[in-house]
Amino acid sequence: MSETGATPLLVVDGLKKHYPVRGGMWGRTIGTIRAVDGVSFSVMKGQTLGLVGESGCGKSTLGRTLMRLEEPSGGRVTFEGHDLAHATREELFGLRRDIQMVFQDPYSSLNPRMTVGEIVREPLVVHRIGTKAEQLERVRSLLETVGLTGEMLGRYPSEFSGGQRQRIGVARALALNPKLVIADEPVSALDVSVQSQVLNLMVRLQRELGLTYVFISHDLSVVEHVSDSVAIMYLGRIVERGPVQQIFGRPAHPYTRALIQAIPSGNPRLRREAAPLEGETPSPMSPPAGCAFSSRCPFAIDACRQVVPPLEPVGTSHPPGSEHLAACIRLEAIGA
Repeated sequence: MSETGATPLLVVDGLKKHYPVRGGMWGRTIGTIRAVDGVSFSVMKGQTLGLVGESGCGKSTLGRTLMRLEEPSGGRVTFEGHDLAHATREELFGLRRDIQMVFQDPYSSLNPRMTVGEIVREPLVVHRIGTKAEQLERVRSLLETVGLTGEMLGRYPSEFSGGQRQRIGVARALALNPKLVIADEPVSALDVSVQSQVLNLMVRLQRELGLTYVFISHDLSVVEHVSDSVAIMYLGRIVERGPVQQIFGRPAHPYTRALIQAIPSGNPRLRREAAPLEGETPSPMSPPAGCAFSSRCPFAIDACRQVVPPLEPVGTSHPPGSEHLAACIRLEAIGA
């Protein structure tokens, strides 16, 4: 992990992504899925923000919306002073050089009809960077950077293992020397032994290249290892956010506590007694009134079902940009 930066590279303010649900004979809108519903955070230059939540909480949609692979329904995304959420097509084309993405599935994210050399070289061709010889030399260098060899240029994705394919995806993301990389569950589809190799690779590349990451995952142990700050997401909203030491050392929100207590430990002496967390995640089409977590929270009272809690400071304040915040009206009552 990188040392604390001084300048926010990415600022997200009230970002929303809603999908209309259509039905009936005439295909009328009968509801709305609030996949991302007013998310705000910032990422300091050279740091990693870990974005955590259960499947279906909206974290992958958030990542795709940050990249403008999904059009936002509201809010702002500011990257080095540029408003990504409202940028024109021409402006986005230029910004793509600085913002890249590593996708979750290394099998489907690589074109099976293209060689590795063509896949990694494609961003350079699209942005017209260098001659063909210079581009090929850059591709060889990138492959060696991620632990592969230049002799693999002519091979196809089907000839590689899952871990090697994800390394190819990382090499493609680095081709344009980006400043920000959004990694959407980059190791969840890999074997455990390969996961650590790819994670260590990403940490090393961040240190050597000064990269900034938004690291999306449902695995808290992975997030703890790579992140400087963490945002916990539930049903389209961030319910807790703060420095990694605060989130894992003194979690405040009941949902965060339940997630951390559920982390398996190989040491019986370190095993935690899991907090009661019953029921299924509500549908984002019809979330509960008030706090979205109230239907599953063991500390919920009537007021929780009436008020949407804002993110508020927890305990002692921290320097701007690294505050520990939680969205719960019962923080004092539950000892946060």
